[in-house]
Amino acid sequence: MNYIDNIVFAILLIIGVGFFARNVKKLIRNIKLGKQLDRSDNSTARWKNMAMIALGQSKMVKRPIAGALHIIVYVGFIIINIEVIEIIIDGLFGTHRVLSFLGGFYSFLIASFEILALLVLVSVIVFWIRRMVLKIPRFWNKEMKGFPKNDALYILYFEMVLMSLFLIMNATDVPFQQADAGNPISQFLVPLFENFNAGTLFYIERTAWWLHIAGILVFLNYLYYSKHLHILLAFPNTYFANLNPKGKLNNLEAVTNEVKMMLDPNADPFAAAPEGSEEEIPEKFGASDVADLNWVQLMNAYTCTECGRCTSACPANITGKELSPRAIMMKTRDRLEEVGENINKNGEFKYDGKQLLNDFITPEEIWACTSCNACVEECPINIDPLSIIIDLRRYLVMEQSAASQELNMMMMNIENNGAPWQYNQMDRLNWKDE
Repeated sequence: MNYIDNIVFAILLIIGVGFFARNVKKLIRNIKLGKQLDRSDNSTARWKNMAMIALGQSKMVKRPIAGALHIIVYVGFIIINIEVIEIIIDGLFGTHRVLSFLGGFYSFLIASFEILALLVLVSVIVFWIRRMVLKIPRFWNKEMKGFPKNDALYILYFEMVLMSLFLIMNATDVPFQQADAGNPISQFLVPLFENFNAGTLFYIERTAWWLHIAGILVFLNYLYYSKHLHILLAFPNTYFANLNPKGKLNNLEAVTNEVKMMLDPNADPFAAAPEGSEEEIPEKFGASDVADLNWVQLMNAYTCTECGRCTSACPANITGKELSPRAIMMKTRDRLEEVGENINKNGEFKYDGKQLLNDFITPEEIWACTSCNACVEECPINIDPLSIIIDLRRYLVMEQSAASQELNMMMMNIENNGAPWQYNQMDRLNWKDE
């Protein structure tokens, strides 16, 4: 490899890593648009969550076939990309298989990479068959149209091509094959190229090498725009997940303070807050837009894998109602991206006449939720769509007095009868006899 090749490689590497760093910076900024939330408690349980769920894939295997295939792709793709270290060194310094000095250990590494590459290739093909031939229903919900549907396919094709390029690169590397070092899979591809002369094989190997590293850099930068951002975010997402028992809802601090004041005979409800203090402007109850959600909820939206396990387990969705927990997360991310682009354009957020509630997520969707937590239980990386639904509901009820008719009737009965049913006070326990 001459110096021009080294320079071209260095430029390609700088552009790829630089663009990725810019996207990471934008990602962090968008997540920080959310409200502050302290999730620094119980670090032992949080590390265990991350190790078991993000690293150990413990929730994936609840569906054994998909779980096993995903583990193969996950482990294979991560381990094979250790080889990128060698590619970067070779690309920058003009060496060729610089790590081969490791001898038998290098042969073991490459042999492992080749076996894993084949397993990844087979697994990805099975995933494609499940999605496009068997047409598993959760991959074909109405929200999975256009880019969301194609995004999954793009990633599968990416992985097929990258694994194939890796094996072709090894199979056409004549010195590597002659050394018979760590090539248990690529050696079976050698007969495909036996009629090519040495010069042609060299150019095939170099082309596969360049396309492989270029593909990895493109894949790295595609992550930001893809559901596969969970490759990076699954780890912090599981670490900062809610550790409270499922079904336990948080209290709104503003409401709690209001109730405490009502119960305090010495409190002055007309006392003015100090001028310029944060208390001067009451906090919004619930959420109507992404900035009203906390940063963990926004990270959840970016982490969503769009696998549809939540929606396939949702009783509201199963019975034909409008709600899809996966769509809740996708719409939250779409709105967050829109807000981010607004900031990019104007330097700060300029009101655009839109909000998450109504413009992206409809009241019909959130009132269909039974709050059963099935979506939270099913998510393989501890995403919590219910928390977003609850905050949107709180805004409708407490800010807009827009509760559903059924809920209004229940609250009126509780106020008048002390029970959700239309009994008088003396008969409020009659429900147990029915």
